[in-house]
Amino acid sequence: MPDPAPLFPVRRGHLDALSNDIGIMQHAIGSAPDPAHGYCTDDVARALLVDLVHQRELGWDAVADRAWRNMRFLGDAFDARSAGFRNFRHADGRWLDGPASEDSQGRALLTLGEVIASAPDARMVAFASSLLERALPAAQELGALRALASTMLGCDAALRRVPSAQFMLAYRRLADRIRATFEASATPDWPWPEPILTYENALPVQALIVGGHHLGDRAMVDAGLRALEWLVAVQTAPEGHCSPIGNGWWPRGGERSRFDQQPIEATALVLTAVAAFRVTGDEGHRATAEWAYAWYLGRNDLGIAVAEPERGASHDGLTRDGMNMNEGAESTLMWLLALEHIRILRSARVTAPRPGRAVVVGTAGAGVAGAGTAEAQTVGAR
Repeated sequence: MPDPAPLFPVRRGHLDALSNDIGIMQHAIGSAPDPAHGYCTDDVARALLVDLVHQRELGWDAVADRAWRNMRFLGDAFDARSAGFRNFRHADGRWLDGPASEDSQGRALLTLGEVIASAPDARMVAFASSLLERALPAAQELGALRALASTMLGCDAALRRVPSAQFMLAYRRLADRIRATFEASATPDWPWPEPILTYENALPVQALIVGGHHLGDRAMVDAGLRALEWLVAVQTAPEGHCSPIGNGWWPRGGERSRFDQQPIEATALVLTAVAAFRVTGDEGHRATAEWAYAWYLGRNDLGIAVAEPERGASHDGLTRDGMNMNEGAESTLMWLLALEHIRILRSARVTAPRPGRAVVVGTAGAGVAGAGTAEAQTVGAR
């Protein structure tokens, strides 16, 4: 087992460089924000998740202004007529026409749940709770697997702080749909519920593990752990490092794409492995989280660092010919999330799991993506 990849202090320089009073720009040319593509709800929601984890190291006062800017963006994005979130916004602040992706809905709802779980500002928590309550009925009709997973994880987060019957009912319905999708479609030769392996593949696996644990459904947890084991196996290079599915995807029975490898894949694996560790206490899952994190720092197919830790930035991925030199919002936010969750994992207090309870991990302020606050880190004990 190689030594753990290094940790770095919190750096928000590139995050701030990509941002203004409206939100964070989607894309960058090199390290400079590219206003031609404006903003999207996806990335603003992720930026708010980063604010929530950064409060652990920096304190709430250091991130509150940015967090409120991101929270206001989500509020503006909500369309009361459809009970959904608009996604794309022009650089001048105008919302652009066109249907928003289901995945953007899920990401917004995941973030609202995490705000409820870990924001220390009661007014922000109330705002997020109101938005989540209004958006959940329509969200339960989503069809995309990752959108369902994000929404379920948002409910899981919210329930750590608010014992809402509405949130719990939605949670059960979403968990049932995710479990049924895996049961109906996964086979021994292709243990995946879709005919093609695409992006952020570990996200629905995280939902299986977290949801099964919360609901006391051991079969659901086991299905998630098997799927995680398979994802790790097929994304491990012969040399042992993380080699994520590339952006050409992998159809069943077809050729797997090796490049372009993107940061979202590594971070999805980090978060899912951390969730598996918290539920099982199995040190192998801790090692998987470290393995995926190390991808950012050069333990990858090209042997070059994807992240720029001193600026808090990440390149957009690895291409066959080398580094993608652009440093857009998604990539940078994924790096910042991976770094903080590994920091939390390494500094955690850990106790043995008991039936219906998760491993107790972390300290107050660590409550993003299944961590919980110090008083609410027994994820399965409601």
